[in-house]
Amino acid sequence: MTVNESRHFLSLLDFSPEELGSVVDRGIELKRLHHEGVLYEPLKNRTLAMIFQLSSTRTRVAFEAGMQQLGGHAIFLSPDDTQLGRGEPIEDTARVLSGMVDVVMIRTTKHADIEAFAAASSVPVINAMSSRFHPCQLLADVQTFVERRGEIAGREVAFIGDGYNMCNSYINAARQFGFNLRIASPEGFQPDPQLVASSNNVQLVDSPAEAARDADLVVTDVWSSMGHEQEQARRREAFSGYQVDAAMLDLANDDALLMHCLPAHRGQEVSETIMDDPRSAIWQEAGNRLHSQKALLEFLLLTASV
Repeated sequence: MTVNESRHFLSLLDFSPEELGSVVDRGIELKRLHHEGVLYEPLKNRTLAMIFQLSSTRTRVAFEAGMQQLGGHAIFLSPDDTQLGRGEPIEDTARVLSGMVDVVMIRTTKHADIEAFAAASSVPVINAMSSRFHPCQLLADVQTFVERRGEIAGREVAFIGDGYNMCNSYINAARQFGFNLRIASPEGFQPDPQLVASSNNVQLVDSPAEAARDADLVVTDVWSSMGHEQEQARRREAFSGYQVDAAMLDLANDDALLMHCLPAHRGQEVSETIMDDPRSAIWQEAGNRLHSQKALLEFLLLTASV
């Protein structure tokens, strides 16, 4: 493959709705095979480079364990492990790694850095979270909803909280998976208006209660994402009234689910106990990162490369 022929996963818009649906379905199937103890190693002798400029628990473990389960190998690269931290151009690092590994995933604050890396890479590049998007999380979220409630198309989804990368990816997901999304964010923390306008089934609403009412899925995220820690006091004040608790979840449909990408700050964006409520799918959602990311790797290395 030449540089421009590689398929990348920088946002949900890089795949067609049909491709996204197939990846979600495949994640469910790979999960079943894993639980049945079936040995399935289609990625033998394949290597994933994992570049982390931000800390991670779920993303790192899911990709590393996932590559091992598929028969491949993963290499963890922290900021101290590459020349990026010493000023090497992103494009140069991309060209070098492309000659050594089969796929690269990157977690960084600057989405433009991932785009620059992908443009110079001759192997698939995965956005493992940036300031703009968190598409891998959405694969797990949709997989979890499908497992618990069936197809998500046509459903009502509420996003309550910061209009940042998770919210942005939910906007793209509404467009790609065909659900209706209501977003409640405080003034000054709403998502990009142009991104909202890109989907005809996304609506900004005035209050968390309005977003949650009659929803099939309620989603929230931390009030201060990585890189915004210095704003915590200001954000706690701005997000007062945006905590998802039992009373807010009661406004949703009786069989509604609660999701959060984690890590969560109990007592802030979620109440102390709501994550352990029977309506919470958070722990299943977290576990599904493993299988949805395996499906993504399999797609990029075996299906999209054909």
